[in-house]
Amino acid sequence: MPLTPSDTAPRIALVGATGAVGTTLIELIEERGFPYREIHLVASARSAGRELTVDGRSYRVAALDTFDFSTVDLAFFSAGGSVSRKWAPAAVAQGALVIDNTNAFRMDPATPLVVPQVNAHELDRRPDSGIIANPNCSTIPLVRLLRPIEDRWGIRQAVVSTYQAASGRGHAGMAELREATRVTLENPTGDAPAEEFTPTLAFNVIPFVDELLESGFTLEEQKMLQESRKILGVPHLDVTTTCVRVPVVNCHSEAAWIECADVVDRDELVRLLAAQPEVTVHDRDAIGGFPTPRTAGDPDHVHVGRIRVAPHNPRGFWLWLVSDNLRIGAALNAIQIAEALTERGTL
Repeated sequence: MPLTPSDTAPRIALVGATGAVGTTLIELIEERGFPYREIHLVASARSAGRELTVDGRSYRVAALDTFDFSTVDLAFFSAGGSVSRKWAPAAVAQGALVIDNTNAFRMDPATPLVVPQVNAHELDRRPDSGIIANPNCSTIPLVRLLRPIEDRWGIRQAVVSTYQAASGRGHAGMAELREATRVTLENPTGDAPAEEFTPTLAFNVIPFVDELLESGFTLEEQKMLQESRKILGVPHLDVTTTCVRVPVVNCHSEAAWIECADVVDRDELVRLLAAQPEVTVHDRDAIGGFPTPRTAGDPDHVHVGRIRVAPHNPRGFWLWLVSDNLRIGAALNAIQIAEALTERGTL
């Protein structure tokens, strides 16, 4: 059982414990047997007092505005950027190391932005900010594939289109998609719910995720460029993205065109990707022989298919990838950061 009296196990807090990522974190702590000697579930005042179960034990959710972070060693923040900006520094000041799942500190020079399969060396020491940032849900699976490609052939550019699920907006986004789908099926010309997604996401795709910037790109698209450069340590990496919301409950997909500095051999590329940790290559030239959000398989793997080297440009190729954005794109990456910290004795 993860709960242990060992002094080497951390005391942990989950901020945003009642949200989609928070509840997924609880599932992963149970599944992976992450050791802790205390666990505190924390949320906003409106969620405080709820009872949640971890490893068969019931815990009452504490209110964030009165929680004492001096009682924990490690705090996971998954309650939104404004909450992290206000409370994560306070948690650090009280002695906690923070793993933050929002955009609040990702580009802070004093805060490492970590995908353990790519840049775990960043966890060898406690960061100056006291915060470790978890990257964007679409960036994480992408950089896990770009790292070996950059090392082998060098990347000139990557052009990416994302197909992002409703779960990117948490419980509210998933609930709205289900309700909007029901309403639309009953009355195709009626008004479906459109608060989390505008216009409605039911039977629709929306080429707009996050806020619009002066450049014409969205913040989500800018994140993928900036974060990929920081994680890979390639400051001039050319990544350009169109982020699209699609009527899928969970699991993001991406189509990526990658042009390298040298000619790419497809067989070698397939072997290289298949050798990466927690990556499954679906290399079958058949209908259904590629991953989809419904059929991909192991939710803790990045699933890759439709690998095509361009005949007219053998330095370039296409990839299709699918990953569970609540797990790989958020909670699983956070837990793997915590596991790496524990292994290194950084906590």
